[in-house]
Amino acid sequence: MAERKVVTQPRPFVRTSTSNKWTSGICECCFAFWCFPCFACITARDAGECLCLPLLDSFGAIPPITTALRVSIRQRYGIEGTICKDCVYSFFCGPCSWCQIAREIKTRMNPITVTQSHTFA
Repeated sequence: MAERKVVTQPRPFVRTSTSNKWTSGICECCFAFWCFPCFACITARDAGECLCLPLLDSFGAIPPITTALRVSIRQRYGIEGTICKDCVYSFFCGPCSWCQIAREIKTRMNPITVTQSHTFA
């Protein structure tokens, strides 16, 4: 009687980040702590906006550019939220809000991760 061997070929595991939630929390900050103006300008550029747009935030009680960009990213990626929350995050957590926007852009630009699993029996 012949010995029977079963071999399973690796199958890709596909994970997407198509969700209606932010992919990171508001307080997961990065280098924005050290050079926030530079960070905000780079993030605005990555979002497809004018590089110097964040510099206009200093002219309002609620930072208009931070709020507008946050709303824009939420709408672009179908993220749940309200304009009221966007205003609160922009006013009280401006740098953290910019960090969250930057991480969201990077995550959504590379939405698929392929990994392979190997199973041998």
